[in-house]
Amino acid sequence: MTLSGKTAIITGSNSGIGLGVARELARAGAAVVLNSFTDRPEDHAMAESIGKEFGVKARYIKADMSNGEECRALVANAGRCDILVNNAGIQFVAPVEEFPVEKWNAILAINLSSAFHTSAAALPGMRKSGWGRIVNIASAHGLTASPFKSAYIAAKHGVVGLSKTIALETAGKGITCNAICPGYVLTPLVEAQIPDQMKVHNMDRETVIREVMLDRQPSRQFATVEEIGGTAVFLCSEAAAQITGTTISVDGGWTAL
Repeated sequence: MTLSGKTAIITGSNSGIGLGVARELARAGAAVVLNSFTDRPEDHAMAESIGKEFGVKARYIKADMSNGEECRALVANAGRCDILVNNAGIQFVAPVEEFPVEKWNAILAINLSSAFHTSAAALPGMRKSGWGRIVNIASAHGLTASPFKSAYIAAKHGVVGLSKTIALETAGKGITCNAICPGYVLTPLVEAQIPDQMKVHNMDRETVIREVMLDRQPSRQFATVEEIGGTAVFLCSEAAAQITGTTISVDGGWTAL
């Protein structure tokens, strides 16, 4: 499978799932544009390293995904966008009546509105070339719910709905739009939570992972960033040309319950 000649923009991609997706797209031959809201030397070095490792063009562009104008500027500054992966996201946990308004607004802006802005900016070029792939990283929480995560769950449900709408508007134009719905993925952020959970529950590492963190994931195994990236690569391939407007769950059976 090769994506040689294609350029992919991946939002929120200097760590975690976004970085994993960027690496797998680069492995498949795509030029990649990494993104986050920082502009550190290590961000640019990361892109350079990926480019050298996989023999593709790779660059890093700073853009704040909470700002619609910057979302659209990211696409413009990239110069080309054959593949758009909307991955940027944040989380906050609180009961609805205590949920800070500023956190609600930030989560909706970064997790949902950014995907609208980047897609709106990328679609004209995709239509012109007659080929495009939009992959939105939603969540198992885009298909189900948990308490205390109202903004995140509302946003991820919105991402699923946005994906369906874009798919219908681009059907038959060589463009597809789908949402990947991961369950718990072993990222550096999740890894950092494990020691605290071990202390709180007085459990060893394997037990706290299996019985606490992965309680709702029937496989009792984390998904990996490589698995999410591989799913994205498949959705960008010609084998997936007729897969559009749907969700693909990578959640160890969570949403099958």
